[in-house]
Amino acid sequence: MRRGLVVAALAAPLLAWSWLRLESGGDAGQATLVVLLALLPALASARRLQLVVTAAALLVTGAIAFDLAPTWSLPGRMAAHFGSGFLEFYDAQVPFDTGAHPRMHGVLLVALFAFTLAVALAAVERRPGLVALSLVVGVGWPGTLLPGHDLLRGAFLLATVLASTTILRRGPVRGLGAALAAGTLVVLVALGASTSPAFAKHAFLDWQHWDLYTKPEKPVDVSYVWDSSYRRLDFRGKPTTVFRVKAGSQPHYWRISVLNTVEGGRWFEELATGFGDYRLIGEQGLVPWREQQTSLWEREEVTVEALRDHRLPGGSVPVRYRPSASVGKVNYDPSGVAYAAKAPSRGAKYEVWSYAPSPTPAQLASSKPVYSGPIVEQDKYREVQPRVYPPLFGTPGREAEVRYLFTDYARADELRPYAKIYALAEKVAGGARSPYAAAVALERWFRFAGPFVYDQHPPKPAPGVPPLEDFVARSHRGYCQHFAGAMALMLRYLGIPSRVAVGFTSGRYDTTHGVWTVSDRDAHMWVEVWFRGWGWLPFDPTPGTTGVSGQYSTSSPRFDLGAVSAVLASPRGLPKFGQGLAAKLGFSSKPRTSPDVPDLGAAGLTATTTPRRGHDWGILRLLLFALAGAVLVLAGAKILLRRSRFLTRDPRRLAAACRKELRDFLRDQGIDVPPSATLRELARLVESEFEVEAGAFGLHATAARFGPSAGAREAARAMRRDLRVVRRGLRAELTRFERVRGLLSLRSLGLAS
Repeated sequence: MRRGLVVAALAAPLLAWSWLRLESGGDAGQATLVVLLALLPALASARRLQLVVTAAALLVTGAIAFDLAPTWSLPGRMAAHFGSGFLEFYDAQVPFDTGAHPRMHGVLLVALFAFTLAVALAAVERRPGLVALSLVVGVGWPGTLLPGHDLLRGAFLLATVLASTTILRRGPVRGLGAALAAGTLVVLVALGASTSPAFAKHAFLDWQHWDLYTKPEKPVDVSYVWDSSYRRLDFRGKPTTVFRVKAGSQPHYWRISVLNTVEGGRWFEELATGFGDYRLIGEQGLVPWREQQTSLWEREEVTVEALRDHRLPGGSVPVRYRPSASVGKVNYDPSGVAYAAKAPSRGAKYEVWSYAPSPTPAQLASSKPVYSGPIVEQDKYREVQPRVYPPLFGTPGREAEVRYLFTDYARADELRPYAKIYALAEKVAGGARSPYAAAVALERWFRFAGPFVYDQHPPKPAPGVPPLEDFVARSHRGYCQHFAGAMALMLRYLGIPSRVAVGFTSGRYDTTHGVWTVSDRDAHMWVEVWFRGWGWLPFDPTPGTTGVSGQYSTSSPRFDLGAVSAVLASPRGLPKFGQGLAAKLGFSSKPRTSPDVPDLGAAGLTATTTPRRGHDWGILRLLLFALAGAVLVLAGAKILLRRSRFLTRDPRRLAAACRKELRDFLRDQGIDVPPSATLRELARLVESEFEVEAGAFGLHATAARFGPSAGAREAARAMRRDLRVVRRGLRAELTRFERVRGLLSLRSLGLAS
């Protein structure tokens, strides 16, 4: 049993690492408790008792994993939660947020329990084949769901299997040093072979594409109402591919429309489409010179699948469309929206060219708030209520004019519900010396520093309270409609032209075919802000791991924290940035994840690339520290055990302690010691194996153990002196490797005898 527990203890950290990689924000304490529960059945000697303990441990694990109360209905509720959590893996990207998907977190804990239990039971039964099978499945399965450092994980798996086979073999374990060297050689050869294209092949099971939904596949159509409603967000059934895009690997938002008009905090489309084959789609006065450079455009080829919408998605800021005959006639809105006269059907294709600049934070901070075109001529992208336009950013006396709108203006009653939103905008970004400083401060506040929580089922606001005001000032719970709508409204109150963009996040990229696959789950809203010299740029306030690709945005995996901090602390930033505002904006906070904003810089490539490199190496360091800690604990335990034997003055007990000391030393050096060996026989064994004089020790130890009481105490003192001499002689005969091997050997503890 002891050997089996050692094997289970070796396998548990590897299994935990493999499964917990699939989530972010998990509780390591829960995982540790689940592992301990899985080891309990292995301690039971009788088979029936094992079954009882297993059932009890499983119920406790289910209650912990799914946060269920211990009632008579616990088994049924566990099964229901497990089933729904299992199917969520077909809907959500990994690594997932445990706060947004608690049942998926429960499934991981149950899986960790099941595989740890399987390894432990097989190990105590001395079944190395079943141990290896349980490890391969338990480590390999989550590895197919989230690739990353596969060779490293495979090396640990192979090493654990080899160690398990060695420990569990019948009879005494000899030659551990040779076994360790051989195992290391096997692991290194396997690693080398795995990196060679002559040996490395594709998976033959490909189980990550198994689909356990049993309903027959039926072509379905997906359509959207893009105006903001702030209602509960529910996705039903399995994800549906809405379109595919053949394009480069750089992730983009696929914009389908823009919401320019806001009334009562709700954002709406206001399109003015006209038929034509535009060479460049854009509003006169708002198209920067960079956007007119065709060399900066990116070409994409879109194939419609289940999407049923008149609007044609395009990457970032679409600037030109080339519809095929399957799409038909297309009208265009200057804001960059293409509207087909008839919604394209499945299989329709078209080409689109997009403009996706990536300025630095310093370049955006240098963009002056000088506006033209429809922003000035039509007051476009400034409205906070119909025909209510706060002064533009940089206008002298702007704050006083906005206060007038909330107090003495004839329509002040319409605006007062949003006074809290404006007050918070001023608190976070008030006094900003550039539009970029205000935009990035608000984006950072929503994602990191504010009290906001991503929730697809936000609470209903009180009667008469606008949804956005309730979200910002009270509930702090919502999804992308709430975050994008609130940030865009705040920017407009600060006089910064902005709008809400709608469409899809990038989806999943297939590097083999160069195609992005976008599903209905990728539908999203974000904010676009206009900058002189750059045009419309996306910002994403919805909490998530990544967002846009440009380094200027806090949602980007390429976000340049140092450059943004330098900008905000400069004369073009925020006056109070260096007076505590930096900490309040979360510039030292850990990012929060959200299923609404997939990892555009990594998760979108997980099918064919190696993401989460830093996280994996962090786990590796943790495993190395755990291994070092285990070595220290083992060495310390053996030293304490040895010292504790001599905490007596009784010569008989001291002699027995010396016998155990010498017996354990010989066992740790790989020498078979008969259980009935006497003190003199141990002394002769030392002399024959190591050529160290131990005769005097044997005589004095025998006298202390069995001699008359009168001379036993003196014999014990001589025995202790002789033992020290024997130890010095043995250390002189042993190499440093042999001494370390003896210190770490488990034979003296009875675990490898």
